[in-house]
Amino acid sequence: MKKTNYIKTFLLGFGFFAISLTWTVYNAFVPLLLKRFITSAALIGFIMTFDNYFALIMQPAIGNWSDRINTKFGRRMPFVLIGMPLATIFIILMPNYSGLATLIIFLLFMNLSMSIFRAPVISLMPDITPKKDRSMANSIINFMGGIGAVAATLVGAILWSKNNKYPFYMAAVLMVLSLIVLFVFIKEKNDVIDYEAINDGKKLNLIEDIGLLFKNRDAFLLLLAICSWFIAYQGVQSIFTLYAKSYIGVSEGTAAMTLTFFSVAFLLFAIPAGILGTKLGKRKTILIGITGMVLVFILLSLTKSITTIRMLFIVGGMFWSAVNINSYPFIADMAPDGNIGTYTGFYYFFSSVAAIVSPPLVGLFMDLISYKVLFIYSAVFYFVALIFILLIKNKGK
Repeated sequence: MKKTNYIKTFLLGFGFFAISLTWTVYNAFVPLLLKRFITSAALIGFIMTFDNYFALIMQPAIGNWSDRINTKFGRRMPFVLIGMPLATIFIILMPNYSGLATLIIFLLFMNLSMSIFRAPVISLMPDITPKKDRSMANSIINFMGGIGAVAATLVGAILWSKNNKYPFYMAAVLMVLSLIVLFVFIKEKNDVIDYEAINDGKKLNLIEDIGLLFKNRDAFLLLLAICSWFIAYQGVQSIFTLYAKSYIGVSEGTAAMTLTFFSVAFLLFAIPAGILGTKLGKRKTILIGITGMVLVFILLSLTKSITTIRMLFIVGGMFWSAVNINSYPFIADMAPDGNIGTYTGFYYFFSSVAAIVSPPLVGLFMDLISYKVLFIYSAVFYFVALIFILLIKNKGK
């Protein structure tokens, strides 16, 4: 059996580094650009969900397309070679708008460009990695993505204070550098396991793959679990600042800083979570993580102390690593031979549904009941995800 080349994994991580850095810059600074023209926070929030709608519509189709083609550059790289340069162009253009119309146009095309290469570049990880090592490989790639997000947050804020265009230029430069790394060091026909055998296998169109998904019981249950835990996760991520300010009584800055405790804990525990997934199996590691998330969020619902919340967020970030690091490798393991790109698209489809549905849903519950319902809402959806995982028979070894 082919051994995992973790240097290749690290180099492939530049793809996720570029994606995470770019989206962090986008989410942090595009609302500030939109605020110059739009006063409605709800409308700005809707515009900021465009990426999820693109993922919903495009990722399964693009992933399936990347399963079925074969070029001299491979199956995934053509999408990377088209999508990354286009994304770079529109990242540069976004802060150079002439009005709201051009800003929206640049924003839409940037989202479209990112959707072209996201599923294919992520699919390369399971393409070049044996099943038993995918949790570890995914932990390395997510660690790279975390570095990109942290760099965008820290350096981007400094650059924004000097010139509002500079964070976007930084993202564009690093996108190009990441593309060069991928093009130079990732050679699909040499690096992908059983490339020729996969290429010669039966190719299914997206409709056929969707039909087979409903017959693949474990994969469908896992996707339902993924949707459920992202509903829980996105609910807190989208509304915690408002919750902390209105219910706990702290400033927006303190609330935003509190969220970083969760993110940093996730980043620091990413590699250990990959090791756990390799040792214990993906299903068991996810079960540990999701059980921990249920307990942590029940405890969060019982406190108004910001110090206690921060400590629980650290624990929650560690448990979230166990879940999130192992979930994509688990769904990739369940993909039929030659269909990893399609199942990567399904992964993004179900997580995007959660990102679209959860913010307004949790807001509705908070309006109808009270702000206190936020963490209970998340605990319930983490528990639903736990039920789905318990029903899965595949151990994810």
